[in-house]
Amino acid sequence: MGILRTNTLSGIGTDGPVFDGVTRLDTQGYVVPPSGTTDQRNAGITTAQGSIRFNSDSQKLEFYAQDQWWEMVIDTPALAVGSNSEAGARGIFFGGYAPSPPNLTNSINYVTISSTGDALDFGDLTYAGQDWIGCSSSTRGLMGGSNPTGNTINYVTISSTGNATTFGSLTQVTTNRRSSCSNSTRGIWAGGASGPAGLNIIEYVTIASTGNSNDFGDLTYTAFGSGFVASSTRGVIASSVVGPTTNVINFITIPTLGNAATFGTLVSSGGYSTASCSNATRGIFSSGAALEYITISTLGNSTSFGNLSNARSSGGACASSTRGVFAGAGGPTLANNVIEYVTIATLGNAIDFGDLLYTQTRHSGGCSNAHGGL
Repeated sequence: MGILRTNTLSGIGTDGPVFDGVTRLDTQGYVVPPSGTTDQRNAGITTAQGSIRFNSDSQKLEFYAQDQWWEMVIDTPALAVGSNSEAGARGIFFGGYAPSPPNLTNSINYVTISSTGDALDFGDLTYAGQDWIGCSSSTRGLMGGSNPTGNTINYVTISSTGNATTFGSLTQVTTNRRSSCSNSTRGIWAGGASGPAGLNIIEYVTIASTGNSNDFGDLTYTAFGSGFVASSTRGVIASSVVGPTTNVINFITIPTLGNAATFGTLVSSGGYSTASCSNATRGIFSSGAALEYITISTLGNSTSFGNLSNARSSGGACASSTRGVFAGAGGPTLANNVIEYVTIATLGNAIDFGDLLYTQTRHSGGCSNAHGGL
C-alpha cells in the first residue's frame, strides 16, 4: 500500500502537482526523473529554476538554473595517484613529423586541461610515427592508424605515465590520416587513405579490451584528414580531403552499427587534417586558423567560433567539459609546439596555454579522459 503525506498538494493541471513541505523518498530502489529530447524539455511548460530531467539525446542528467539548462558532469577525475601530484582532467598529445631528422617522433606529452603551462613527458609510443589518431575512455587512451605501418593501435592508462602498449590492429592499412571519436566504451576510426585514394570505412574497438577492430559501416563519401567529435551517443565527422577539400559533415550513432548519414556542411570549404574536440553538447573543428562549431544533438551547418593564433593543419586536440585544447603542428614549412585553448561554451579566439616538449610540423594526435563522449 502506498503512502503519500505532504502539507499541501496543489497546482494539479498543466504544470503538474506541487508538493509544499518536506518531501522524503524512503526507498532502497531509485527515482526515475522526467526524460525527453533536447527539443522536448521546454515544450508547452514554464520551466522552474532547479528543475531536473534526463536528456535522452545527450544521455545525461541536466538541471535548469540562471534561465538555461546545464548538464550534470564531472570534470575532475581523480588523477593524483602514484608519482602524479596534479588532479584534474588530463589531455595527452602524441606522435607527429618533426622538422629535423629523424623526423618521425614517438613522444607522448600530457597537460592538465583546467590549468595552463608547458606539457610534461608521459612516455613513448611503441614506435615513431605520424598520423597517430586518438580516442579514449575516462581511464584509457588509444592511438591508432600511424604511418609507417598504417594500422597499429597503441594504448596507455591516462591517469599514470609510461610507455604505450600494443592494443591490436585496424582492419585497413592506410597511408594518410584517419579520424577518431569515442564514448565511454567504444572507440571509432573512420576514413583515411590507401595510396592517393580516400577511404569511406568506419571501424570500431571496445576500449576496455584489447584486440583488432571490427567493421562499423561506411561514410557517405571517401575522406582523410577529417575532424571527429562526439557525445555519448553521436559521432560527428567533418572537413576532409577528397582530392580538393570538402565541407561535408556526416554523423553516426555510436552504440549501434551502420552507415553514416548527412549532418550538414561547414562554414569553410574544409581544411587538411582538421583538429577537433568537444564536450557533450558542442563540437569544434579547426580549418587553418579558423574555428567553427556545431551542436552535436541537432542537424545543421556549422557556425563560426573564432580563430587559433596562426594557420595550421594536422595538429592534436582534446577537451574537458568546459575547455578545448589544440596543440602542435603547423604545415609543410611551419614547425609548431604551441598549445592553445578555448572555452567551449563561449565564442572567441584561442588563448595561449603553453608549449609541447617537442616540435613538429604535422600529423600529431590527441585525446583526453574528460571529453564529450564520456
